[in-house]
Amino acid sequence: MKIQNVSVTTEAWGHDNPPALCQGDDKASLPRDARLPINRCNLPAVVLGGLTYQQYPSPLLLDGVAELHGDLFKRLDAALPEARAAVFRDYLTVHFRLEHPEEMGFTGKFEGRAKAGYARMVRGWSFGSDSREGAVLKGWVESRFGLVPRHHGRPLRDSSGDAYGRYLEMRARGLYGTNALESQFDLVYTFCQRELQRHHPAARHVTLYRGVNRMADHEVLSGGGGGHHVILLNNLSSFTRSRERAGEFGDTILAAEIPLTKIFFYCGLLPGVLQGEDEFLVIGGVVDVTLSTI
Repeated sequence: MKIQNVSVTTEAWGHDNPPALCQGDDKASLPRDARLPINRCNLPAVVLGGLTYQQYPSPLLLDGVAELHGDLFKRLDAALPEARAAVFRDYLTVHFRLEHPEEMGFTGKFEGRAKAGYARMVRGWSFGSDSREGAVLKGWVESRFGLVPRHHGRPLRDSSGDAYGRYLEMRARGLYGTNALESQFDLVYTFCQRELQRHHPAARHVTLYRGVNRMADHEVLSGGGGGHHVILLNNLSSFTRSRERAGEFGDTILAAEIPLTKIFFYCGLLPGVLQGEDEFLVIGGVVDVTLSTI
């Protein structure tokens, strides 16, 4: 399935005609304990993680990626549409020596971990977001965007607690012995954004769905009429473009207008990495959602 088939809303809204969002006054802001004071992109976490950003998104640019990998983006600009995914994969394979870790100095017991690249991590997420791969991806979002994870197996509210320590341990184990894994994610996110812009140059949002069984597992910041709620998402979450598919994961459906700039990865971006669920990996923050039941 190609991303072209996704139904998107476009910039025809304009700034004077935004999508209807629940006005949560102070609840529109990203809570202090859900953000870091610094990050590695062009907007602070308090801005990109707030409700206003959902309504009025602007590009998120990771520090140094365009400058360090200009040759890749020139190749992608020159490639045929059907060849861009292969060009991207080839570049990462060569640049990070994914098939020849010994060229980067890896030997013996580290060789297997050196091959734990971006594709394996995304596949691992699809099997379980509370896995070691999930911890690595949530850690990357925390590092690059300054959004602190809120859940990994258990709620993460106390940075000195056992649950947070377990998350840090899983993140460290996932990164150990790998080759610049978070830099690989930087390129995956940037490639994803460029592909979305190519296919949907006028689009700003996509309607996505998430099925849940217990709203108590989500941080509801405020409620409103018509089923609208303002919630704080985990710093990385799975959504789908299919409401029916979302219903397979829970009897309550969250529907949200997600900024395209907050999509890290989607099914079809790199064939064979995510399959079968129309899955989107969405960077978190405060969002307005509409709740409904199956």
